[in-house]
Amino acid sequence: MASNREQNSRETSKRLFGIEEFPLIETDPDFYNTLMRFQFGENYHRGILDEKTKELVTITTAIATGLYHEVELHTKSAINVGCSVEEIKETAYQCGPYVGLAKVAYALKFVNAALNELGISPKENSQQKVTEENRLEEGIKVQTHIFGDVIPKMRANAPNNQKHIQDALSAMCFGDFYTRGTLDLKMRELITLIAISSLGGCENQVKAHVNANINVGNTKEMLIDAVSQCLIYIGFPRMLNALACINEIVPENK
Repeated sequence: MASNREQNSRETSKRLFGIEEFPLIETDPDFYNTLMRFQFGENYHRGILDEKTKELVTITTAIATGLYHEVELHTKSAINVGCSVEEIKETAYQCGPYVGLAKVAYALKFVNAALNELGISPKENSQQKVTEENRLEEGIKVQTHIFGDVIPKMRANAPNNQKHIQDALSAMCFGDFYTRGTLDLKMRELITLIAISSLGGCENQVKAHVNANINVGNTKEMLIDAVSQCLIYIGFPRMLNALACINEIVPENK
């Protein structure tokens, strides 16, 4: 008789991907079963995140870590659980300032290939809300809304030879991306946290965006569940580092 983990894994794989097993089981059955039974028989079923959020989180960590075959696979599964093209594309775009715009441009080839295979047009309806004239101003507004009065002070205190970096951060990261449609600030901040956590070695930024997530209304439980979903893609060290950052910013109630 199949264990609950084995049964859950098969059923979840069928629902998400349309197949119960992948070819790896033929050559590496022990490793395959360990991976699938943990992620899709156990880990995928815990926590408070809905399936759409889990799939967008997975696309995020796959882009950040360069697992482009997973980007393609989970674009299809995201569609299968009800995500729109806009939600998938905006998730990918939101990763750009944190993992690199060029990396996202490459990842979009795999997103688009998956959508084409499903017979869905990969072209997104424009979600842009800012203009060339107001992108900096609007970016500063969003940035200050999330992080508070530290933003004007940080911009004012930047050395002259680094003010262009502050302008790029405000105008591009927050003006060009955070103001876009479809995804709200809570989802954009969650995506940002997962992207940065998946990179590794960015603990200062992880802590800043844990704080930002709390500021926009995400809960500690949501953050823990999101980084937990990334375990098979980023490994224990990066996941535990992210968890330590979460616990430092939002200590457990004693």
